[in-house]
Amino acid sequence: MFITVLERSLSLAQHNVGTLLKAGWAYILVLVAINFAIGSTLMPAGGFTTVSYMTEPVAAPDEGALRALAGIANLVVGFGIAIAYVRRILIDARDFPIVFGARTVRVLVNQIVLGLIGALSLIPLVIVSLLLASFTAGVGLVLLFLAPFIALMVVQKFSVVLPAAAVDDPLTFKESWKATSGLGWPMSFSALVMSLLAGALIGIWAVLLSVSDGLFPANDLWQQIRSAIFPMGTMLILVWVFASLHATFYGLIRERFAAKLGLREEDYLQAEEKRALSRDRARKALAGVERMKRR
Repeated sequence: MFITVLERSLSLAQHNVGTLLKAGWAYILVLVAINFAIGSTLMPAGGFTTVSYMTEPVAAPDEGALRALAGIANLVVGFGIAIAYVRRILIDARDFPIVFGARTVRVLVNQIVLGLIGALSLIPLVIVSLLLASFTAGVGLVLLFLAPFIALMVVQKFSVVLPAAAVDDPLTFKESWKATSGLGWPMSFSALVMSLLAGALIGIWAVLLSVSDGLFPANDLWQQIRSAIFPMGTMLILVWVFASLHATFYGLIRERFAAKLGLREEDYLQAEEKRALSRDRARKALAGVERMKRR
């Protein structure tokens, strides 16, 4: 099952790079603007010593506070991209280029709750592993090593609430846990692999920008642009990887619900054919109306 989940997540991500850009282009411009403005403010007199203002050493408390504010802004806009991307994939939604409302707040709140669940599940695991280590060092160390992965599994079983909230599905945390029965370990292994993929891509993105000084004039403007597009690209990579992963999880549990209702793959195909036929008829009707207007 792990291979199936991972393959479907990778395939979904691979075939929807264009969808990500189409759904999130307005948010991407906002990300660049935010990071350019803050990066210009934090740029030292001698220029950046690293690839971006986000990776620079913190020289003063005010800089740290501003950078933290920039991180929050990037996360909020990133969730906007993720919502637009998931909605385009799952329900083919064509929303306004930038939307911030109750849906965005629900997804943000769910993400905060997931973070708390991860922390609260990790704390007792660490305590138990340390207690075991005082009696049986080997078992305690093994459990301490596995604790983050167990916490990751717990979080992933609840994580289906994120894509559900994006498409206005009132799926609860309890329902998410039940719906992912038997999928916990495949989901956590897939999340681990996708996390490594995201880390590798972000590293490649940083290297490409760091060597760009040899291709572009070494001036303050390019340093500011490079500083702004690094966090923008990092957020896009994270959204692309994890939104594709969670959209796959959501698709899997909905397939389970459909199976319980007795729906088959042929039913999906027939429904899709009917929708395509209806769309074709609607287009022909609109074309006929347009011809009549011209006459």
